[in-house]
Amino acid sequence: MNKTIRRASVFALLLVFALLLRATWVQFYEGRALADDKGNRRNAIQTYAEPLGNIVVGGKAVTGSVATAGGDLRYKRTYTDGALYAAVTGYASQAYAPTQLEGIYADVLNGTDPRLKTVLDTVTNRRADPGDVITTIDPRVQKAGYDALGGKKGAAVAIDPKTGQILAVVSTPSYDPSSLTDADTAGPAWKKLTSDPDKPLVNRALRQPLAPGSTFKLVVAAAALEDGLYKSVDVRTDSEDPYTLPGTRTPLKNENASAPCTDATIRVALQYSCNNVFAHMAVQLGQDKLKAMADRFGFDDDRLDVPVRAYTSVYPSGMDESSTALTGIGQFDVTATPLQMAMVSAAIANDGKLVSPHMVAQVTDGGGNVLKDYDDDASGTRIISSSTAGQLRSAMQTVVEKGTGTNALIDGVTVGGKTGTAQNGENNSKAPYAWFTSYGTSDSSDKQVAVAVVVEQSNAARSEVSGNGLAAPVAKAMMEAALKK
Repeated sequence: MNKTIRRASVFALLLVFALLLRATWVQFYEGRALADDKGNRRNAIQTYAEPLGNIVVGGKAVTGSVATAGGDLRYKRTYTDGALYAAVTGYASQAYAPTQLEGIYADVLNGTDPRLKTVLDTVTNRRADPGDVITTIDPRVQKAGYDALGGKKGAAVAIDPKTGQILAVVSTPSYDPSSLTDADTAGPAWKKLTSDPDKPLVNRALRQPLAPGSTFKLVVAAAALEDGLYKSVDVRTDSEDPYTLPGTRTPLKNENASAPCTDATIRVALQYSCNNVFAHMAVQLGQDKLKAMADRFGFDDDRLDVPVRAYTSVYPSGMDESSTALTGIGQFDVTATPLQMAMVSAAIANDGKLVSPHMVAQVTDGGGNVLKDYDDDASGTRIISSSTAGQLRSAMQTVVEKGTGTNALIDGVTVGGKTGTAQNGENNSKAPYAWFTSYGTSDSSDKQVAVAVVVEQSNAARSEVSGNGLAAPVAKAMMEAALKK
């Protein structure tokens, strides 16, 4: 064979070999990445080729699917009471990535989860029937919180202390997920929602930590009792009023100048929300002990999945004594979500044991068979002693019965709570946050509920912003819905 022809043949074979290698690489190595690419429309076509499974609240589906008018996306998602449950469901959109439970359980809801396949599905390569997500949400508690918050900007969470089941996740202002489901109309709705200064897409209940104010005093009191700094909530503390922040000439005053806060007991200090008592107590304990106690309650946990990943609530470190004093009243760099503050009350109500909070009870296949049960373990972890929990419950009851939280009183229910008003903005230039964290126990049964509420903004005058005035009535409505059925 001619040398030139032989060389050309070898070169051509090398080109063919390189082409085969590249094709193999793309097909078997890069194929999955291409298949998963957000710009690959085949994924949307496959997802919406059939009706999706449903998210269930109180035994009824709050989601659905409806046939589209045309095009290659045959079905789209629908929502019942979409704005009421948006903080739970999130949205499944033909145009945008799914969020909340819609995103976490997308494979179950669209039938691509391997656990859903039957033997026949495997043989025929047919997509399995979709599964369902059964939530722990109580529709009465959810609606009570949503209605009570009304036009206010805020959030609320309710938990069953004994089981860890989340009974309500409310975030206002809300939005209707149905506005985002159709690819042809989602764009304008998305632009409107993302440009809204009130940020309705933000899940304030789980994913917006704010300064908790005086509700954090419960954590400080727990640390003081567990450490033995004070043996009882009825032992007088060493607390001058006003308290001068260490290393400064700045006096820390109390909201109520006539309150009996000098050397007040923990019970009285919680009743009147005495800043001087808890600021000094924080310094006496030191930031390490306070952080250790806060972390027991769930602060600084960056993997709190319910199953939606909650933003981390923070107790800071590396502070001087004056800053440590401010953390004792829930200020400086302390932040918490309503979920976190509901966990504090839940652990106190549950005799010192914290059960992992969760808002999904079960995941089932198309036939109703359970694939995953999240209610299996309700044993909880002891974070404070039974004695400490009992004393704090008693002191919290005093807050509601004759202290700063009287708006949460409920006939036939033993209620304990703690109010909070947290500074907002540089030099407290913006309206304060109004907090209330609480628990309720039915006097006629063993039912319990823990609730935390924050009102970020309302139409109330600045002088009228308080945990008792704005947040406690919301908590009361939710506790009544949970316990007085």
